[in-house]
Amino acid sequence: MRTKKMGIFLIALVILAGSVFYMTKVKQQKTTNEVVREISPVVGSIRTFISSTGTILPKNRLEIKPPVNGRIERILVKEGDNVKTGDILAWMSSTERAALLDAARGKGEQAVSYWEKAYKAIPLIASIDGEVIVEKVQPGQTVTTSDPVVVLSDRLIVRAQVDETDIGRVGLDKKAFITIDAYPDAKINAVVEHIYYESKTVNNVTIYEVDLLPEEIPKFFRSGMNASVDFIDQSKENTLLIPVEVVHKEKEGNYVLVKQGDNGELVRAAVKLGISDDKNVEVLSGVTKDDRIIIKSKMYSLPKDTRGKNPFMPGH
Repeated sequence: MRTKKMGIFLIALVILAGSVFYMTKVKQQKTTNEVVREISPVVGSIRTFISSTGTILPKNRLEIKPPVNGRIERILVKEGDNVKTGDILAWMSSTERAALLDAARGKGEQAVSYWEKAYKAIPLIASIDGEVIVEKVQPGQTVTTSDPVVVLSDRLIVRAQVDETDIGRVGLDKKAFITIDAYPDAKINAVVEHIYYESKTVNNVTIYEVDLLPEEIPKFFRSGMNASVDFIDQSKENTLLIPVEVVHKEKEGNYVLVKQGDNGELVRAAVKLGISDDKNVEVLSGVTKDDRIIIKSKMYSLPKDTRGKNPFMPGH
């Protein structure tokens, strides 16, 4: 029995020793090497943004409905057409005229021609300049006074939803960039046209709606498309910039490591910073564009792949 216990103890000791050896080897393989780079501040532009989402909508959406119940005889426009105020969009017959024409068709073309001249069709007129965005009614279809035959839009806009914490930084005529989800590579310049006075609650968040007018309406704009909106919050031109990663923070303030003299001595230079876009930060004072700023970073080497290997077996 004593011999058996001694054998179990020796096996456990071997396993423990092997585990310690393996963990020590892995730890030794995972090393860090410090990488030192040298950069100089650059003069450039920097902007900060307020981001939100929005939807493409008509600024004014006008439904053209029949003045009486009846039947559509002809549609003169199609979706995407531009129309002017006073243009005829469609012709329709009242219910009585449609019944008379149907009865006349049983008597021949002469009777139809007589009633077409005696009982004129009703034109549906465009009341605004705009674009046809809906045209789904077909000739021969019966309609009522509540059925829109054609829908017009004077201009497409983007209606953004801005969080109440950011609305104070959005003002009229403020510039923005619009990106359509379906066309992410296209950035459209726009300006704020209107900020709504009444708030809304969306997913328990208070938001204000903001209308933006694109400087140019791209051909791919469609009502209902989703968009991302970046309002330009702050913008600086020809200002001194450094990467965010070179800035060190402490209680006394911010500083960077500057290389001075021929011997490359590193000294701390206190800097006063301006706006930041998360990549670069504006330097108001403390360094010049001729200074050499040091970036220290660490490069890690991972342990070698030991998959499929028994840590307790001798290495090959």
